[in-house]
Amino acid sequence: MDIKKLLPGVKKNISLKNFTTFKIGGKAKYFFTAESKKELMKAVFAAKKLKLPFFILGRGSNILVSDRGYKGLVIKIDNDELVTKIKKSKITAGAGLSLGRLLISAADHGLSGIEWLVGIPGTVGGAIYGNAGGFGKSMKDIVEKVEILDSKSLKLKSYNLKDCRFSYRESTFKKNKSLIILSAVLKLKKSSKLKIGKQIKKYLNYKKERQPLSFPSAGSIFKNPPGFSAGELIEKCGLKGKKIGGVKISEKHANFIINFGEGRERDVKKMIKLIKQKVKNKFKVSLEEEIQFL
Repeated sequence: MDIKKLLPGVKKNISLKNFTTFKIGGKAKYFFTAESKKELMKAVFAAKKLKLPFFILGRGSNILVSDRGYKGLVIKIDNDELVTKIKKSKITAGAGLSLGRLLISAADHGLSGIEWLVGIPGTVGGAIYGNAGGFGKSMKDIVEKVEILDSKSLKLKSYNLKDCRFSYRESTFKKNKSLIILSAVLKLKKSSKLKIGKQIKKYLNYKKERQPLSFPSAGSIFKNPPGFSAGELIEKCGLKGKKIGGVKISEKHANFIINFGEGRERDVKKMIKLIKQKVKNKFKVSLEEEIQFL
């Protein structure tokens, strides 16, 4: 069966490079933009029917796409308008909502608890998937309920906080790829708009000073090992500014690999291998990647 009949609007051989914050990656065999929950579910049903591998893409942060591309269907969630409900101190947000938009909506309604999200170029779904965090806080502190589509049974399910099994940069969704996040109820707290604005500014200034926000990157490459900062370990190995091909380790923050030229997936992978070897040899610490590979 032709995919175009099942999924009108699907495109072929689309470069993924411009859909990632790293600006790296080959072509997707099929590419579909889902502008609503209904369209997202339709795309998943089509992939299942055609026995096509599929990947859900948000804002393309925290990901390294292969130079060879992806042989299945990439479903890009693009429902950025979806702050579906704001009731008292709770926000129901669609998985495709950008964290920037979420932060603005919360601040406009005098809701606090997510100021630390400033500067993270991801989506609500992606942040829950990887239990994103910063400044000692993470998504597990604000998630109350998550609506998911189980792509194996094709049934809708509701997960509470306990079901999400959040741990450091981990969740049940990261371990079980068949669970697709559709929306979430986030529990925040009331505060003054002035106070929220000041906190956002403080966090953003901190990041601007310490992170290479003006260069294409995937964010932090490695998780912080227990009791250590990955960035500090890499820096102590004398690797700041190290170049391989079109990528280099940021001079601002050693846990960031930036694409300063025409960086390729192979350059990043070589760099990751080098970093892991150096840190292991010097500190006997094994670094674990935070980013996903596609």
